[in-house]
Amino acid sequence: MIKEWRRRRATQRVKPGDGRALKPFRWWQLPFRTLFCLRLTCDDGGHTVYAIDFRHWQNHSSDTLKAHLYRDGRQHAMSQLPAAFPVPGGIIEVRMSAFGIKRCHYVTDRGSEYQLVPDPHSAEGRRARLDREHPALSRAIGLLSLCVLVAAPAILVPQIAEQLTKPGGIAQHTGTFTSPIDLPKWGNTALGLATAAASTERALRLRYSWLLDGGAG
Repeated sequence: MIKEWRRRRATQRVKPGDGRALKPFRWWQLPFRTLFCLRLTCDDGGHTVYAIDFRHWQNHSSDTLKAHLYRDGRQHAMSQLPAAFPVPGGIIEVRMSAFGIKRCHYVTDRGSEYQLVPDPHSAEGRRARLDREHPALSRAIGLLSLCVLVAAPAILVPQIAEQLTKPGGIAQHTGTFTSPIDLPKWGNTALGLATAAASTERALRLRYSWLLDGGAG
C-alpha cells in the first residue's frame, strides 16, 4: 500500500520535456553524469529507446534533484527524484543515494523488474564491462567494498563513543568509555575516504543497503 502510494506520488511529479536532443556521453562527464537506456518493443514490432539522463553537479547546485527521460533521442519528460516515469507496459523508477544512483529499473505492470542498461561510456557502464570481462577481479573489488563498509562502523563507533563520554558532566553519570581502537587523525581520514570509495563503487553497480550505504536520496 505504501509502495503504491509513493509510486503514484512520484508519477504526479513528472513534467513534459521540451524535445531537446540527447547529447552523447563524453569521457570528462564521468564524475557527474549518469546515463541509462531501455529498449522496448512496440505493438507493431518496432522499437522505442528510452534513456534516463542525470547530471549530478547540476542537481546538487539546486534545491531539487531531477532526472530527465528521453524517448528516441528527444527529451520526453523530467521529474524530481525519486522519479517514476510512465512508459508502455510499466514505469521507470529512478532513485538516488548519497553516492550515486541506487535504483534505475523498469517495473512492468505485472510486477517484473529489469535494471536499465548503463551507457558503455559512463562510469556505471565501465564498471559493468569490468564485471563481464574480468568477473573474478570484479567480485574481489565488490567483496573489498563490502568489507570496508562492514569494518568502518566497528572502528569508528567506539572512538566516537569515547569522545562523547569524556566530558565530566556525562562521565559522572555513564562512566568513561575507552575505545579498544585508537586511530590517529590521518588513519580516521583514510578510513573515511575508503568508506566513501566503497559506497561509490557499490553505487556504480546499483547496489544499495540502508544498513551499509545509508543516505537515501
